[in-house]
Amino acid sequence: MERGTGAGGDARRRVAPDPLARGVIRVLHVLPPPDGTTQYVDHMIGSATPDVRILTFTWWRAIFGSYDVLHVHWPEFLVRQRTALGRAVKLLLAWLLLLRIELTETPVVRTAHNLTPHESGDRVEHAFLAALARRTELWIRLNPTTPLPLGVRTATIPHGHYRSVFPPDPGTAAEPGRLVQFGLVRRYKGIERLLEVFASIQDPGLRLTIAGRPQDDALAAHVARAAAADPRVTARLEFVPDADLAREVRRAELVVLPYLQMHNSGAALLALSLDRPVLVPRSEATDALAREVGEGWVIMFDGTLQRGDLLRALAAARLVRERGVPPHLDDRDWDLVGIRHAEAYRRVARTVGRLP
Repeated sequence: MERGTGAGGDARRRVAPDPLARGVIRVLHVLPPPDGTTQYVDHMIGSATPDVRILTFTWWRAIFGSYDVLHVHWPEFLVRQRTALGRAVKLLLAWLLLLRIELTETPVVRTAHNLTPHESGDRVEHAFLAALARRTELWIRLNPTTPLPLGVRTATIPHGHYRSVFPPDPGTAAEPGRLVQFGLVRRYKGIERLLEVFASIQDPGLRLTIAGRPQDDALAAHVARAAAADPRVTARLEFVPDADLAREVRRAELVVLPYLQMHNSGAALLALSLDRPVLVPRSEATDALAREVGEGWVIMFDGTLQRGDLLRALAAARLVRERGVPPHLDDRDWDLVGIRHAEAYRRVARTVGRLP
């Protein structure tokens, strides 16, 4: 996969001093530079068209640097910090950034990754997010079911697949009875309920792997206790490198993502990219994903995960893999994603007179 090549996250160095004179748009993403692991920023850089120059985020660049479009992802992280002092500094910088884009009339594009932040913020955070939303020229949604503020300009650009990141590995096959849940271990992902349901199924042929860094020590301890009490459960409570993660997913018959709510899920897309069916909660978004990728690949449950949901999903997963028809992900090719983003940037740049 392509990664950034310029110092400080600049993805394309062969650019004229005056980019807009040649029709090149400089886009500052509120994302850190690549760090050698697969993250959303890698996709933004790797899929960028030649007429888009990607810059990654530093506060200095955001407030004093030169760019034509600000592209915001997960804006709450602009103001969140563990310590009170750190948060005060971030709030000051965030309002300075807002002032800068107001004064320079820099258009803001925002990708709505989630319906709401996974952890709620306070009134000060809400005030900043509301001010940023008022300054946003274009909202990008990752699926057509995402509700957005009334009257705003929108574009729908599906999240790209991961097939180019994880090429085929014929040597790793699905193991009967193996389930996996992966990604950051957070409460909204239903980890505790999954462990409870799995423990209720007295089948020695089933195995469950939980792989990912925990949200906090209390949740880590809960998962570790469940693994210690049941030899069928394996807990890998740490950051899992890409190659190991792909191997864990490919060894599974079924990827279980029993989130309390699901709207967009990179984990579901990664599983489907590796040709593994997923069990997810039913929602408008997961219904749409199921229709897109083809029969059987997205298995849904209603309400709270139950024992029968897990057993039914495992049986369905075996049937879909026996059919041998991979999930349909053509509309999520990253070349298409890059072209669609370039069109969105040109759209807002023309609105404010930055392009003819």
